[in-house]
Amino acid sequence: MSRSLPSIHVLGSRQFGGADQFYVRLVRALHEAGQTVTAVSRANSPVAQAIARDGMGQIHLPLANGWDAWSIWRLRSLVKSRQPCIVQTYMGRATRLTRLPKNTTAVHIARLGGYYKIDGYYRHAHAWVGNTKGLCDYLVKSGLPADRVFEIGNFVPAPIATSAEAIQALRRDWSIPNDAWVLFTLGRLIDIKGFDDLLEALALLPSEIGGRPLLLLVAGTGPLDAKLKALAGRLGLENRVRWLGWQDPPDAFYALADVFVCPSRRETLGNVILEAWNHGLPVVSTQTPGPVELIEEGRTGLLTPIQEPKRLAARLREIFAATDGQREALGEAGRAYLNAHFSKSAIVDAYLTLYDRLLPKVAALD
Repeated sequence: MSRSLPSIHVLGSRQFGGADQFYVRLVRALHEAGQTVTAVSRANSPVAQAIARDGMGQIHLPLANGWDAWSIWRLRSLVKSRQPCIVQTYMGRATRLTRLPKNTTAVHIARLGGYYKIDGYYRHAHAWVGNTKGLCDYLVKSGLPADRVFEIGNFVPAPIATSAEAIQALRRDWSIPNDAWVLFTLGRLIDIKGFDDLLEALALLPSEIGGRPLLLLVAGTGPLDAKLKALAGRLGLENRVRWLGWQDPPDAFYALADVFVCPSRRETLGNVILEAWNHGLPVVSTQTPGPVELIEEGRTGLLTPIQEPKRLAARLREIFAATDGQREALGEAGRAYLNAHFSKSAIVDAYLTLYDRLLPKVAALD
């Protein structure tokens, strides 16, 4: 699409998890594609700080979790003054607070990245985007009109190359032997990510496989930090786990790793799996909805039941027992699937095509 469509994109989060990072990537990509983008977020949030580096138009509002008449009024005023073609909101808070004035011709698109509550949050939008088929099915089952529900996935950043010298420096800094098997995982240290299940699975594995030490690298921070470290201590894993903290970007650790593991108990899509494939890593994941859609068992990754450490340990044994060629084939098949279905250009084109499709119909959508 050649024309530039002015759009406002609203996110109310103070976090910088997968959904928030995708918001930054998407508004940045739309801006790079020549679109006139205004980003609306909370002041001093990680999202606002990231967008500030890109030179895009940005407005800060409180976007409070409760009743926030000021933000509702300011969003309406923004739409009146800027006359955008598209107002796109991300997750529940931003969508709930975005109520377009009656005389606008803008289309309100709500983008969801999870199985959220619909009533009171999303039903007033004109159209809805889910990032998986399962999520779109859920939206239709929740009573939203099927002809206004659209599936558009995520894309992940292009991998940042890491030199051999940088990898060696990481090994020294984190006491990772050159011959170690490196198992990598990434995410907020919260219950739904299942890191306690992963620690229990690691405790069932030998400290060495094929004469090589097995180490787990965990990148991320969160409220369960102390609890997870205490569990690792009780399981006797102090010397087998490296707690990396928040890593932005995490590319060097993907480059260092041999296998990526996603032990989540709930994962709508699984951005970390896309990131791992971006680096050609073989993936072992629990059978949450997103990974089940993404992964073709035995070809692009290995799947295991949720919250079953013994089964997870068995799958990890399997992938470390495979040949180098078999592990490489898993990672390369994943990378090929990523490039075919989740490239930056494909996702941006999908959104621009959706905008073009909806704009002539805005009067009929109200």
